[in-house]
Amino acid sequence: MATPVILPRQGQSVETCIITAWLKKKGEQVSTGDLLFSYETDKAAFDMESPADGILLETFYNEGDEVPVLTNVAVIGTAGEKTESFRPSGSEPKAKQDAAQTLSVSSVSSIIEKTEDAASGGRIKISPRARILAAERGVDISAVRGSGPEGRIVVTDIENEANGNRQTATGMRQESNLKVSPDAGHPTPDTGLQTPDTGFTDQPLSNVRKIIAKAMHSSLQNSAQLTHHMSADVRKLLEARKKVKESIAKSSSAADVTINEMVCLCVIEALKKFPAMNSHFLDDKIRSFSNVHLGFAVDTNRGLMVPVVRNADTMDLALLSKELKKAAEACRKGNINPELLQGSAASFTVSNLGNYGVEIFTPVINLPQAGILGVCTIMHRPADLGNGVFGFIPVIGLSLTYDHRAVDGGPATLFLKEVKEQIEKFELK
Repeated sequence: MATPVILPRQGQSVETCIITAWLKKKGEQVSTGDLLFSYETDKAAFDMESPADGILLETFYNEGDEVPVLTNVAVIGTAGEKTESFRPSGSEPKAKQDAAQTLSVSSVSSIIEKTEDAASGGRIKISPRARILAAERGVDISAVRGSGPEGRIVVTDIENEANGNRQTATGMRQESNLKVSPDAGHPTPDTGLQTPDTGFTDQPLSNVRKIIAKAMHSSLQNSAQLTHHMSADVRKLLEARKKVKESIAKSSSAADVTINEMVCLCVIEALKKFPAMNSHFLDDKIRSFSNVHLGFAVDTNRGLMVPVVRNADTMDLALLSKELKKAAEACRKGNINPELLQGSAASFTVSNLGNYGVEIFTPVINLPQAGILGVCTIMHRPADLGNGVFGFIPVIGLSLTYDHRAVDGGPATLFLKEVKEQIEKFELK
């Protein structure tokens, strides 16, 4: 009996995934557990295993196609078995039928013709759903840059084009074709031939870059953000880090706790005392959390990710260090649970740019959170050492960005001061 291969849902917020590569071909013999294809969400990548033994009878989608979750992607069975009953409504044959019902023959033919004959004489790579949507909205796909694998055009590219995201660029091109008349002082068409500038390359935005750009713009556009800066004496942390290294030298099983993880623990302790910062601003209400769900920024080759360690306030330093490292590694491998990357999953976020030598910066809030702490590099500054003696001490920069709609300046400053004090009195237990 034939067995359908269903694209799983990777988190409740994920509605579609992109098939990045087929690892088995139609007609191949497969066994349970064999890798059939790879797919990705906006920030995570996964491999799909075969649910049964048999022959890969049919595949309903191509590489680069954007596929709704819980959809039949392929069928495994024995030779001669029928597969049409498993075909999803959004795959190619059905999509062509739907298009025929809603579009004129001439419009469909025009879209298909443009798909197969690009200006370069090659085929434009576009998913079936994106092709039909382009025909429905009258989008010229030859002018669309694909964001899918190998430049394939997906549904979101067509939607962006249809929503007029290129109007500004079009206006700039039109303006560039005008020149000012020395007599009238008014712009007139420039009929002279223009030599194209070949000193640049255009790189389509990846799905991850689009998500990051949208989130950052939305955060700055939809909140009242303000940043306070402060520095903390970091001698206690450096002393603790030295002890950690000594322990590792004596025993390879000792936990390698970093300064950033120590700072995170200090932030958690401060959040316990100032719960107003451990909250979400939800337009008509403020949601305060009884536990600290700590988000932290991780730089990966796929872009910036902010996973969360839930109930971080219930952990000691060793366990917190372990969970932070575990989540960061999952992000870099691309197998992090998408639910742990949602802005609403964390109650507060820490972003550390100290390793890059950044002395001060303004972190952007991961909405709907009320705040984010930027951790900067360690520098040496003059300080009073007592008894009229001055010297240089190491200090770490702290940059707190908070949503002024949720928290006033006074409480925000007191929270930042508490983080400073937690760092300055830190002791390794």
